[in-house]
Amino acid sequence: MAASTRGGRGDRIGWLEQTIAGITGSIERAVFTEEHARAAGWLQRVDPRAKLGMFLALVLAASLSSSLAVLAVLYGVVLAGSRISRVPFEFFVRRVWLGIPLFAGIVVVPAIFFVPGPRLFELGVGPVTIAPSVPGLEGAILFVSRVGVSVSLAVLLVMTTPWADVLKSLQAIRVPQLFILVLAMTYRYIFLFLHLTNGMFEARKSRTVARTAGGEQRRWITGSMGNLLNRSFKMSNDVYAAMVARGFGGEMRTLNDYRMRPPDWAALGGCVAVGIVAVVAGTIVH
Repeated sequence: MAASTRGGRGDRIGWLEQTIAGITGSIERAVFTEEHARAAGWLQRVDPRAKLGMFLALVLAASLSSSLAVLAVLYGVVLAGSRISRVPFEFFVRRVWLGIPLFAGIVVVPAIFFVPGPRLFELGVGPVTIAPSVPGLEGAILFVSRVGVSVSLAVLLVMTTPWADVLKSLQAIRVPQLFILVLAMTYRYIFLFLHLTNGMFEARKSRTVARTAGGEQRRWITGSMGNLLNRSFKMSNDVYAAMVARGFGGEMRTLNDYRMRPPDWAALGGCVAVGIVAVVAGTIVH
């Protein structure tokens, strides 16, 4: 009986600890990203408006390129930029390729088998014949490569630019103020409610001394979700009232003073030139 109790308690503690560890890990990764955005690297010194233009040019080039060789060169440029910006190489690569590109690869798998063309091989498994086509496989690799380069550029932009500067630079390309405000509030609220949720799970763990039934755990989870939702509505009203009382007029403001310098213009022009060359070379090589 004692062994059974210990096993059940271990499962309960493991569930709570895993949840707390997941929430804490998300907060730590965000703090880690902000630290690198303020490091003494090359991209960190570039004006955020020029940096946004640089990344948009390269993302557009990656989207329009139809050559794997050109995409490989663009990815090499991204890796070189992360290196001279002092972004941890392993963390950067793992964060990119274990996320959206892998999901994109799973999504594009059916196209490998349904795109017409010569078949790579044919394998009969009962009544089903597995026959991937060469054009479908080539298209899938090209699609995943494009997504990988684009996501790498987006991650590098976020890791080398404070979030407030990213939002402020969006105004330079005339993004609507409402959209920027929603992004800013969403970003801040995520961390706020992660802290609240972490505190709720910590309180639950510290006050639970015996094994609880599955029904009780489900009731506690649903009650916590309702409590968190109620807090979010109340806090949104309080925050907006405080912002209006302090003179908020719908415009994002930062303490940094933007000024385009010659190195910023040179970096922007260089990336635009690289993007144009990549698009032209992609059409020729293809």
